Amino acid sequence: MSPAHTTGHLLLILLLIEAGKTLGNAHSLCLDLTVKSQSRPGQPWCQVQGSVDTKPFLRYDSASNKVKPLGFLGKEVNDTKAWTEISQTLVEAGRELRMVLPVIKLDKKEMRGPPTLQVKLCCQREAKQCSGASLHFSLNGRTALLLDTMSITWTVIDPGATGIKEEWENNQELAEYFRTISTGDCSYWLREFLKHWEKMLVPEPTEPLIMAPDISQSASIRLVSCIILLIITQLVLIASSS
Repeated sequence: MSPAHTTGHLLLILLLIEAGKTLGNAHSLCLDLTVKSQSRPGQPWCQVQGSVDTKPFLRYDSASNKVKPLGFLGKEVNDTKAWTEISQTLVEAGRELRMVLPVIKLDKKEMRGPPTLQVKLCCQREAKQCSGASLHFSLNGRTALLLDTMSITWTVIDPGATGIKEEWENNQELAEYFRTISTGDCSYWLREFLKHWEKMLVPEPTEPLIMAPDISQSASIRLVSCIILLIITQLVLIASSS
């Protein structure tokens, strides 16, 4: 294949990716839990930060035992049913994960006191349904395991960290609890929060004479531009091959 063909095909792929981003409507909800087996008096043994589309909207710590709203979205949804449910779940999930800590084993080189477990629970919605869910396990700041809770597929990142995968496989009640949260509850919370989030994404004019930009119109313009570039690229490829 000639350099012109190669360049043309690469450009075509990039344009298709950009078009996919323009048309895509995927959203995500992630809960980052940090759990310690021991903590100093007055210090939390569990901390959580939640985010929608990477924007933080809640924070929880076991010391205060309160879930606090963050940002505009947090303030918008903190009196909803979904907020109450996610608050209760964070407290329960923290306790469940703390019980897993005693079974975790690390290489001697990594042993620096009691381990700290970080779990990133994420779900994604696209086309009005759950399109992905996962659990990322880290120990002392290092990623150890990834679990796709949709397909129950494990990816071992750090073979030196053992105990988590075995505990999940042996404790079916624990595994089902977190699978239900990630694939069911999380997706429901995200759907409910998006009702408020998407309204907030539409900018409002600050002055009567200044019109706010139309997000859907901007997306349409980008899509048309991608299509035009795709047609031009195809014509270049046809011309170079003749």
